[in-house]
Amino acid sequence: MADDLRVGILGYGIGGRVFHAPLVAATPGLTPAVITTSGNAAQARIDHPGAEIVPDADALFERAGDLDLVVVSTPNRTHVPLALRAIEAGLPVVVDKPFAPTAAEAEQVVAAAKAAGVGLTVFQNRRLDSDFLTVRKVLDSGQLGGVFRFESRYDRWVPKPKDNWREFGDPAEAGGLLYDLGAHIVDQALQLFGPVTRVYAEADRRRDGVQVDDDVFVALHHANGVRSHLWATALAGTQNPRFRVLGDRATFTKYGLDVQEPQIKAGLRPGDEGWGVEPAADAGKIGVGSDVRTVPTETGRYEQFYAQVRDALRGEGEFPVDPASSVEALRVIEAAHRSGVEGTVVALTTP
Repeated sequence: MADDLRVGILGYGIGGRVFHAPLVAATPGLTPAVITTSGNAAQARIDHPGAEIVPDADALFERAGDLDLVVVSTPNRTHVPLALRAIEAGLPVVVDKPFAPTAAEAEQVVAAAKAAGVGLTVFQNRRLDSDFLTVRKVLDSGQLGGVFRFESRYDRWVPKPKDNWREFGDPAEAGGLLYDLGAHIVDQALQLFGPVTRVYAEADRRRDGVQVDDDVFVALHHANGVRSHLWATALAGTQNPRFRVLGDRATFTKYGLDVQEPQIKAGLRPGDEGWGVEPAADAGKIGVGSDVRTVPTETGRYEQFYAQVRDALRGEGEFPVDPASSVEALRVIEAAHRSGVEGTVVALTTP
């Protein structure tokens, strides 16, 4: 413990409590040293008795000299100012998704980190989902032949809007599904198939009283010719395929969601038996017609994110997510918002 890198975690809502603090604590060589929370202090002390629990960012930055890394896991509107504050303090920083409310603000953070010479990365944890890792493996195998369409759905059943910042209408909050789940499914599509040249979107408000988009469809035309069709909704009462990938030799279809989030909520941690292992019944299928075969699902590995962060802090590797890739995802999300409002196809220039 004495030689561990000390991590300050800003925020102990679902992001800090369910993702960052448990994963930091489970990573050899890292320890949660300071956690800020205004309402969950008692729970934070129970969960991380070795950490100092403080009420706000000011209190954390007073201890900046004792920290090696800051994690920003606070409401979206605060990501940019808190990331900039960490950079000004000379501290490497992990920023939760979405990186920023706008691509321009995200670029400001990237430029500041580069100028200060401090590390910066974004918590795109769903690059390490079991189902997404399986899609990558299938694509790499070449079994699909030439891929021409990628379909991704992230469905939930939340019929009543929640009273939290993710559902507030002020644009500064970066609320709604395009920013929340879209930050994952757009990022995944870009990771698989590269830059996007055209974006079309339908972004609707379906639940009574909702202030932000809660039912969205996004169509992306990648520069390599692949088309990605992406859905996210708060009103899916039945299960739909999580992924479907069409090629000119075969199709891959996968149901079920990655299990790591519910596992952490249930008390499991990386290294525990069954960690990251989906039910066998959720395994995907690949083939044509009745000639299909099962594709075993890869094991999810969220723990890899902070292991790479640790290594980067030690000068032994790169940070796990290039923030420029998250800037590009925000450009696509902004284009999707515009398309949804105007009902038009929005052209993007490839970087």
